[in-house]
Parts: sequence; C-alpha cells; structure tokens
Amino acid sequence: SYSELLRKVQKFANVLKNLGVEKGDRVCLYMQMVPQLPVAMLACARIGAVHSVVFGAFSADSLRDRINDSACKILITQDTGVRGTKQNIPMKANADKAVAQTPSIEHVIVVKRTGEPVDMKAGRDIWWQEEMAKAKAECAPVEMNAEDPLFILYTSGSTGKPKGVLHATGGYLVYTNYTFEQIFDYKKDDIYWCTADIGWITGHSYIVYGPLSNCATSVMFEGVPNYPDYGRFWAVVDKHKVNIFYTAPTALRALMKEGNDWVKQHDLSSIRLLGTVGEPIKEPEWMWYHTVVGKEKSPIVDTWWQTETGGILITPLPGATPTKPGSATFPFFGIEPVLLTEDGQEIDGNDVSGLLAIKASWPGQMCTIYGDHQRFIETYFSQFPGYYFTGDGARRDKDGYYWITGRVDDVLNVSGHRIGTAEVEGEIGKAAGVAEAAIVGYPHDIKGQGIYAFVTLMTGVESDPSIEADIRATVTQGIGPHAKPDKIQFTPALPKTRSGKIMRRILRK
Repeated sequence: SYSELLRKVQKFANVLKNLGVEKGDRVCLYMQMVPQLPVAMLACARIGAVHSVVFGAFSADSLRDRINDSACKILITQDTGVRGTKQNIPMKANADKAVAQTPSIEHVIVVKRTGEPVDMKAGRDIWWQEEMAKAKAECAPVEMNAEDPLFILYTSGSTGKPKGVLHATGGYLVYTNYTFEQIFDYKKDDIYWCTADIGWITGHSYIVYGPLSNCATSVMFEGVPNYPDYGRFWAVVDKHKVNIFYTAPTALRALMKEGNDWVKQHDLSSIRLLGTVGEPIKEPEWMWYHTVVGKEKSPIVDTWWQTETGGILITPLPGATPTKPGSATFPFFGIEPVLLTEDGQEIDGNDVSGLLAIKASWPGQMCTIYGDHQRFIETYFSQFPGYYFTGDGARRDKDGYYWITGRVDDVLNVSGHRIGTAEVEGEIGKAAGVAEAAIVGYPHDIKGQGIYAFVTLMTGVESDPSIEADIRATVTQGIGPHAKPDKIQFTPALPKTRSGKIMRRILRK
C-alpha cells in the first residue's frame, strides 16, 4: 500500500542519512526488479540525494565506470539475482569487483533476496534488512528547487563512453505525471502494468515516478516473458486483472512467434488499453497485439521518446487519435517536432522524410550530461543550432503522421536497449588475436536490430570458433550479455575513408 511504501521510504532515507548521505550526494543502485529498488530511489529523492540506477544485467566493468563517472558515495545491491532459468546471478560478486576500483564508495548496502552466502567486507558492507530494522520510521523530506538534480541515468553514446543523463526534480516529475495520466488514460481503480526494467528510463518514468504520482495501482514483475512458459505475461494479466499493459515490440515479436494458443489460454478481458515502447513497432506485431491480445477492442498507444526526453513526446491519445499500425502518430501537447535536411533546413509539408528534431523545450527535458556540459551541447544542440536533435530519422506521411525510421548515428537499438557501436567495438578489440572491429545493425526477427560484427585478426592468427566464443565472452564481461554480437564475420580489412573512419554504410550493405 502507499502507507507501507511511505514507511519503508522514510526508514531507508534514515539509513542513508545515518551513513552520512546528504543532499547532492550520488547513490548507485545495482539491483534487479525487487521492491527495494523503488524504495531506495524514493528514499534518495526524499533527502535530496541523486540516484544512479545501473541495469542489473550490466557487468562489473560497466558498473565500475558508472560509479566512477558520478563519484557515488554508496552502492546498493543484492546478494544474488534470479531471472527465468538463471539462478544465483552474482550481483554482490559483480559489485565487489567494481568497488575494488571505485575509490568514492564508502558503504555497500546488500539486500537479502535469495539468501545465498556472499562475501561481506567488515566496516564497508551492511545488510539492508538489518539496517531497516533499526531505522526510525519518520524522515521529513528535504526542500528542493525545481532545477535540483533528481537522478542520473546512463545511456549509450556514439563515442563509446556512456552519457550520464541528468534529470531535475520539478520538470521531470510534472512531465511524467501528466503524460502518464493523459496517454494511459489512467482512472482510479485501474491496474497498470509496465513490463520494462527500472534500470532503463521507461521503468523510471512509467513504473516509478509517473504511476506513483498519479496514485496508480501497479504490477511490478521480476520475471521474464518466456518462463516458465510463453504464457507468463498473459497469466499475470489474468491473475491481477490488468487494465493497462505497456511492453516492448521485441517482447511481442518473441511471443507472437510462439503462436496464439498461449494467449488464448488466459482471460484477457480486463485489458482496455495497450502500449508499446523502446523501438518502432512493425505492422505484423502491431496487428497481432491489436487482434490477438487486445481482441480488437483496446486502443494501442505506440509511444516514441528517449532517456533524454524524460517522458513520451510522440504518441496517439487513446480513443481520440485514429491509429496506423507502426506510426507513433502525432506530438503530445506542447511538443514541436520538425524534420530537418542534413544542412539543417526545416522540411515543410507532408509525405516527407528527414532528421527528427524538437523545436522548443518541454518540462521533462534532460538538464545536462553529468560532469560534461560541453558534451551535452555538442551532442544535442550543436549540429542544428536552435533545435534539440534526437539522433533519429523520421517521415511525415501524407496525413501528417510521424513514423520513426531509426537511429541515424552510431547507436544500435537492440531489443529496445541503446547500444553504442564504439563501446562494443572497444570490447571486441580486447579479445585475444583481434586487430580491429566494426559493428553494424541488421534486421533481426526478435530483437528488431541484431549486432553484426566485422572483425580483422592480427597477422598470423587464423579465425576459428574459439575466437568467436572469446569475442562474445569479452563483450559480455565488459558490457553485459545484451551487447554481445549475434553474428561475427572475419575479414582481412575494413573499408575506410581517407581520414581513417570506418565506412559503415558499405558494411551495412
């Protein structure tokens, strides 16, 4: 209940204060989808600390880099994790590896999730449950200005180093609150379920801040869509009588592939609104979602937005916007999208394609890249002065509907996760025998985009399956399993410009 949540948030806020956490300090959260994760986020917000959530499948190296970039004072993790058939995912062990190289961390707070034995370092590591049992249940909220930082969330950049996207307190909360209420048509007593992970922006905005600020009743799910079987999502909808269901096209493609029987085994009559997020949805899965899951009675909101935007920018309004399968339709209230030519000229009229930019600011817009405001300006505002450049291409059809055509920079969208090409190429380059690598995206039936790696080897090194396995293991270790290449092609050379830049458009062909 909301009163239980408030009590836990206040207690954990006191735990943090007792450890010396003050307004403006950064706190890193490295957990899976456990209830302690939103409790910790809200406790940070209550005392003015800045939370930095790191997706629970990231490697120790990725965790280390994110902690060091924002000089976090406290790390919160769990003993081990559970995900589908994977038992005892070594969360604490990964955290220990990371913290060995993060001088700013003073304490590690560990949630007992599975009860598996883990190493605890005296004086540094403490158990969540023990500290909560001792903490007082009242903690007054710290007064914050609208522009004070609320959280940092890292997203892939095209240059390799992830960017710490900083969102502030006032505008972000206003925007997530209002977009949630309007786009999901939330009504009192609705049961809402967003299947995203809180480690990404969708989870921040539309599991934690948007729904809670609207007093919504939400489902929070630790599992995966295919365990114990492919009917898992629909069993949860049936059991909890979910009214509003928000998921990613990559999940829909995986479930659609398994046929309609898994859906038909469950009563989905409670559903009145469906949503999609993370990547453009193609017509086949949109139609399957509409007919098989929604029984042709539930509107679909195909939402386009980004980590940087804080909330949804282009979307249908349910019941009010006539939809087209695969189109995000029209901008939300106050959003001014434009299509630009390569040299920054606005493209007027309909039935046109161009680079998608936003003409004016909106409340949920990010404030800066943490610790690197110059990179913020260069990444989003310098290419087309006077506009926020999204990095996406789009077309506006003859009726004025927007269709997102995908990234135009060196960032891939794999299963709705943004992955920087330079980051993956850097990891592949660490594998034994590798001279150079270039990755490009290719159409993938389930993930939307797969990762195709072109790899050149050192002189005298012969390609064989053990090198492929080593490359995948190196990327998994350095970034996480979601970033490992789907296909690897060994090649004697890579096509380059005179200045030495890899010509990816040739590789894409």
